[in-house]
Amino acid sequence: MPPAQRPTGASASRGLTGVRRGIPEATVARLPIYHRVLTAMGDDGVSTVSSDELAQLCGVNSAKLRKDLSHLGSYGTRGVGYGVDYLRYQIARELGLTQDWPVVIVGVGNLGHALAGYAGFASRGFRIVGLIDADAARVGEIIADVEVRALSELEDVVAQNGAAIGVVATPAPAAQVVCDRLVAAGVTSILNFAPTVLNVPEGVDVRKVDLGTELQILAFHQQRRASNSGVRESAEDFVGGGSTRDAEAALADPRPGVDDEWPEAVGR
Repeated sequence: MPPAQRPTGASASRGLTGVRRGIPEATVARLPIYHRVLTAMGDDGVSTVSSDELAQLCGVNSAKLRKDLSHLGSYGTRGVGYGVDYLRYQIARELGLTQDWPVVIVGVGNLGHALAGYAGFASRGFRIVGLIDADAARVGEIIADVEVRALSELEDVVAQNGAAIGVVATPAPAAQVVCDRLVAAGVTSILNFAPTVLNVPEGVDVRKVDLGTELQILAFHQQRRASNSGVRESAEDFVGGGSTRDAEAALADPRPGVDDEWPEAVGR
């Protein structure tokens, strides 16, 4: 496998995603999943993998996976599949993981503290170089060998370390001001954990992680499953304890004159 040299963020010539090469955003969003699975396979000593096996492990269909990888110029070998180490390198290179990306985290509360102490960032090319907080009681604290600095020092920390990425882990009311300061200091990629939408100028990328929203989406699907389960039970009762096939027929075509309003109630 080619060596993975890591130029620093300031001198890196490749962007954080493959958009410059015309790779679709949907494909870019799946590349980290492929990389994670391939990394685990490589750690287990696996040298080659078929598209079907890799697709199954990644939770996508094999045709989509092959199309995604074709954007990287990787087509595999018929009857053999893909070389795990080389494909992992290709994806890492496209994602910018063969470079060193200095990261500044602003907001060292519970979430920010956890992010600062996460060892997995370094192995993926992300180096925490700055921790910023507005709480004077936090300033001077050492987390994973990095000292927490005052909010007033944000611009100096970014400049001194050539920070390429800023992580916003502040309360929502402070997030936009912090974002504006990061952008003014030269940061062009921001990961936002604050529960608010950030407005940024052209040329600045923002990725939003809203844990509350994700939980609400899960709650929606959980509620639908529970509702569908209740509908099925009602259908079985409706056909007088008949088979599941009878219940499905009742759902599709309720008996006229017996309960004409029942499908409308289900729709609600």
